[in-house]
Amino acid sequence: MNVTVRGRSRPFRTVAFDAKKNAVLLIEQRLLPHEFKVVPIRDFRATAAAITDMLVRGAGAIGATAAYGLAQGARAFKGTDLAKFTAHLDLVQHTLKEARPTAVDPVNAMIDVRAAMTAGKTVREQQELALTAAERFADEDVAHCRELGKHGAPLIREGMRVLTHCNAGWLAFVDVGTATAPLYAAQAQGRKFHVFCDETRPRCQGASLTAWELAQQGISHNVIADNAAGHLMQRGEIDLVIVGSDRVLGRTGEVANKIGTYTKAVLAHRHKLPFYVAIPLSTIDWQMASGRDIPIEERSGEEVLGAWGVPARSGERGAGSKKRTYVRVANPTSTARNPGFDVTPPELITGIITPHGIFKPRELKKLRAKIA
Repeated sequence: MNVTVRGRSRPFRTVAFDAKKNAVLLIEQRLLPHEFKVVPIRDFRATAAAITDMLVRGAGAIGATAAYGLAQGARAFKGTDLAKFTAHLDLVQHTLKEARPTAVDPVNAMIDVRAAMTAGKTVREQQELALTAAERFADEDVAHCRELGKHGAPLIREGMRVLTHCNAGWLAFVDVGTATAPLYAAQAQGRKFHVFCDETRPRCQGASLTAWELAQQGISHNVIADNAAGHLMQRGEIDLVIVGSDRVLGRTGEVANKIGTYTKAVLAHRHKLPFYVAIPLSTIDWQMASGRDIPIEERSGEEVLGAWGVPARSGERGAGSKKRTYVRVANPTSTARNPGFDVTPPELITGIITPHGIFKPRELKKLRAKIA
């Protein structure tokens, strides 16, 4: 997508790679919307830490980051012994896999990279194949998101009011995004509509990232408190809900996504509103048999007990300083639970938007037959 910084607009990808420096290039998302900065990450352990610390976040983006991180780790290996190289790769892959356990995209991305590497007969050949495969995963992520836009755009009718949760935009993928792809495609086709962005506590990715994206794109929107969605639905002010996902079980149609997604699905079902999930193929887990088996990440309670932001000048709406500050909100002696994700059952989901069309959650096996 194009980003306007200091009056100049140019295209960026959320995740890229500098082969000369063997560095993963990431948009530092913790600084947004107050500062736009691309940072180089120079070794695989730092790349894993960038995923854990949410310098980069979002299913496709951390998938591409893991793919590049695996290639980065492979390229850093010195020597020609294939057995030692394989052991090194196992360490790199495990480190990146454990960075954020709920999302399946990093796992699928690294499986693809490792499979492509087997064609190499030497360490050098496998190192080159690793980067080629990582680049291919990133390009496929973009292509899948564009296809999501084509299939999902007809859902966005003129004047519609759409609710989305967290950030499943281009910042969460290499480009375009999933939940935002139908919005961007509909905008390109000339339709006007309005988007409500759940703030998405505790890290407020809806307020800070989705709203920033939509502002960059010139799409009408409001940020709302997470608990305001039910009120707006009850008053007839929301027509459609679209979210992304970090893992969809192909066998059951269950959807793991940012905490609060299940709540929105229940509310949409209560008010007879369509609830769609948009995903690339890398988000599908064809092996897991039950949503109860999905590892739900428990993050630091400090995220719930306080908030990060930048101070505003007195009497002004805009930020006065770009220095991020943590502010304690909760009672000083209290602790918090902070599950990062929840699981939405298939009966609450109208359809899953994929690069190959829209499917009922329990009919994803038809998609598997298409891509087999």
